[in-house]
This record gives sequence, C-alpha cells and structure tokens, in this order.
Amino acid sequence: MSLVRKRDKFDHIVIETTGLAKPSPVIETFCMDELVSQHVKLDGVVTLVDSKHAMQHLNEVKPRFVVNEAVEQVAYADRIILNKIDLVTETELETLTKRIKHINGMAQLKLAKFGSVDMDFVLGVGGYDLERIDMKFKLIVPVLLHITMELTWKSVFMLVIVRSSPHCSKKLLVLREHDNHHHNHVHDSTVSSVSIVAEGTLDLDEVDDWLERLIEEKGDDLYRMKGVLCVAGSDQRYVFQGVHSTLDGCPGSTWGPDEKRINRLVFIGRNLDETTLRKGFKGCLA
Repeated sequence: MSLVRKRDKFDHIVIETTGLAKPSPVIETFCMDELVSQHVKLDGVVTLVDSKHAMQHLNEVKPRFVVNEAVEQVAYADRIILNKIDLVTETELETLTKRIKHINGMAQLKLAKFGSVDMDFVLGVGGYDLERIDMKFKLIVPVLLHITMELTWKSVFMLVIVRSSPHCSKKLLVLREHDNHHHNHVHDSTVSSVSIVAEGTLDLDEVDDWLERLIEEKGDDLYRMKGVLCVAGSDQRYVFQGVHSTLDGCPGSTWGPDEKRINRLVFIGRNLDETTLRKGFKGCLA
C-alpha cells in the first residue's frame, strides 16, 4: 500500500509473478480485501498463450482431482492473446481456439505474432466493472494494476488489471513478485464454460437465492460467472459477476423500447452440470 502515496508517479502498475501462479488468490485479494479495494479496483485478466506449445500443456494428464495450471489461467481470463500464430498451421490454430473456447467461452481472443497487440486490448479491460459487463453483453477509480503471472513452461502469462484513474495514460510501474507460495492445491480435472442465452422475465429474489445456493454448493468450483438479466418490475437490466464465493450485482442500463429482452449468463468452472444450471435458471422465471 506504500504505492498509494506515490500514485502521482505512475498511471499503471505491472506486477509480474513467476512460477505456476494460481490466479484466484490474487483476484480475490482485490475483491475481498477492504483496504486494497479502497485504493485499487480489479479491472481484468489477460492471458498470453504460446500457440506452438499450449496444446501439450492444456492436454497434459494430471492426477485425479488435479487441474493443470495452464487450464486455470485460461479459465480466469477476460481476454486471451494467441501468440506465435506464425509457428502453427491453420488447423492447429483452429484446434487450439476451440480448446480454449471450451474452457472459457467468455474471453475475447486476439491473434498475435511476437506478442504484438494494441495497448487498448490489455488496458482498461473492464472485466469486473458491472457497467462495462452490461455494455459487453449487448453483443466485462483508483490506479490501473496489472499482475503478470508467467508459467515456468513459458506458454501462458496472465495480466490482471485494476484501474485508479479515468485517464488511460501509458506510464507503468513494474514490480516483480517472486514465487514464494506453495502449489499444493487440489482440483478436479474438468474445467469448462456454460452459457445460457434465453428470453423471459426473472424474479430477482429467486435469482439471488439461486446464485447464493450455487455459491454455497459449488463456490470452490466456480472460477467466474457473469450475467445480464431481465428482471420483473424493472426496465433496467440487472448485471452480476462473481469469482468463487464473491458475488456482486446491481441495476444496469435501461432496455430499449423495441429491444428484445434476452438473459445472458456465463459460468466457468470445474465439473459444471449444464442441465442443473439451466434448471436453476428456469426456476427463476417469474
């Protein structure tokens, strides 16, 4: 927090973590730590994928109940850069893209060579900004913080973004975090995403109860969830997003007079039961 006293010296912070960094504790720090959240707001996660070697790591067989780190870092991403596309064939790139979208159907993908992408793709992501999530689904302040997590096999790094100023300046403060944490986390081996797109008006109380039950029962398995909903008694969208047991929601923009009111939800996690999720959603219809 000593950086807060120097915030006039920089516009963005980049924290690079080395080793097989687990994304969720870093993300949850900005969602749950009151002191931190007073000064910085988590903005998004960007993951860089080495297209040449990623498939071998994404498909790496792990012991039962253990998910590999590459899968987790893809699962938490708001945006994914597929790098080194010049080193793979079109068929290999298509296979990798499908694999990534199966894990994370929410993230926006960008193809790249030599890691070259527009700065706007990695700054101001808005992955945890409810207003931005609202805007994106019509299709996801305090210092912009970037946390880079680099896997030891060099196939994926992650960028977690937090914003502190409405101005998008390019001054960066880069910090490096050494790998001092342990990696003895136990996971299930199946990570995927489930999307629900459906018309209908929902009872907000039922939605709250459903999501709370979901968090209680599957909180450890829910990496990310986002949604824009049509709720009874309101002309505004209801927008929510969550990470594990952390859930945030609020009214969004107003539906247009001739706009079709469609509910859109995305869940990313381990062992997701699509049938159960759809059943829970239908149970919230007014």
